[in-house]
Amino acid sequence: MKIRVIGGGLAGPEAALTIAHLGVEVELYEMRPVRTTPAHQTADFGELVCSNSLKSESEYTAPWLLKQEMRRAGSHLLACADRSAVPAGHALAVDRVEFSRLINAAIEAEPNIRVHREEVIEIESGEGITIVASGPLTSSALSSQIARLTGSEHLAFYDSISPIVEADSIDMQRVYFAARWDKGTADYINCPMSKEEYDRFYDALVSAEQVQEKEWEKLEYFEGCLPIEEIARRGRDTLRFGPMKPVGLRDPRTGKTPWAVVQLRCENLRADSYNLVGFQNHLKYGEQARILRLIPGLENAKFLRYGQIHRNTYINAPRVLSETLNLRDHPSVFFAGQISGVEGYTESIATGMLAGLYAAIRAAGSEPTPVPRQTALGSLVHYITHAEGKRFDPANITFDLLVPLEEEVRRRVRDKRERHRLQCERALAAFDGWWSGVTRTRLAIGAATRG
Repeated sequence: MKIRVIGGGLAGPEAALTIAHLGVEVELYEMRPVRTTPAHQTADFGELVCSNSLKSESEYTAPWLLKQEMRRAGSHLLACADRSAVPAGHALAVDRVEFSRLINAAIEAEPNIRVHREEVIEIESGEGITIVASGPLTSSALSSQIARLTGSEHLAFYDSISPIVEADSIDMQRVYFAARWDKGTADYINCPMSKEEYDRFYDALVSAEQVQEKEWEKLEYFEGCLPIEEIARRGRDTLRFGPMKPVGLRDPRTGKTPWAVVQLRCENLRADSYNLVGFQNHLKYGEQARILRLIPGLENAKFLRYGQIHRNTYINAPRVLSETLNLRDHPSVFFAGQISGVEGYTESIATGMLAGLYAAIRAAGSEPTPVPRQTALGSLVHYITHAEGKRFDPANITFDLLVPLEEEVRRRVRDKRERHRLQCERALAAFDGWWSGVTRTRLAIGAATRG
């Protein structure tokens, strides 16, 4: 049986490679370049349209735990990320061009994957197995098909893209390299601001002209990715406690902590471009150029890409998805990636990996066993399938989603980091137990496909 995978972003290629690696044939559909989107610039698989960071690699953090489980499961795209990593302190950031190249190469090298460059406009739930990983910019035609299958109203929010500047246009005399609290290596460029510089920047930002939204648009921002002007409107110091937080970024030239700091993160291995961390916005391009050049060191900045907003679409997962990421009413249709209700690159890859695994097991005639709730993977899926449907918002992996420690342990262990270590160790033990059973199933699938 062939499995159809819709979407060439992050979740789709991960699902396709997972399935193909088990010996099952895959029909992978991507509508670009036949039909483009407002955010993508290429037709490459795995194009990163926002930042280039897959978040923290610091031991015993929630993002670290999720990636550890994915590495143990052999995530293909996470391996591509590791191979295309660029210096980013304690985070995993990638050269986005090399990252996509590696994904494309992996797909081209896999004989069980056949790529179709066309838009899918119909999903027939009774004909084979389909994984929908069409992403937050799903076309209107496919969206209507998804609405028909789910029988529930689509939810929409707006995600943002940070600006990118040319490295040679940064005034290196006015900035310094450092990582917050000296964690990892000093890979971030830091643009320090005095109170006067910050006030001038803030006043210009809150009075700047925004892009005019369409009449049919309703701005429902994801709280974890707010535009900087939206954050600024919540108070004069909100930026200093958010993307411009100076704590832990002492200026080595003065020995003092600035009033505010703008951090720039390397975009690629050549280090010829940097993105403004957390500076996604909904301003007109001319306004962006004027205001961002008020940042010390960026007075003559050349922008390779301005910030922008694009619409994201996702299903009301708690109402329609099972814990194996397939529709309850249509078990042969699986969902993965941001359209399933997760937020973030790593989370999208993770659900693609799981959906691919579950779909391959189903194609082999068996019923998949959901990843345990105690794991980061299981906690993420548990959230999107059990949250309150009336107020469902996309989620990144956090410790709040994990199963808490027992009350007796919480009373005994007061240190937060030690609690997190215990949660991580428990999660990894649960994952290893589950994965040993999955491995036997995977071997059986492989033997069946070879036979």
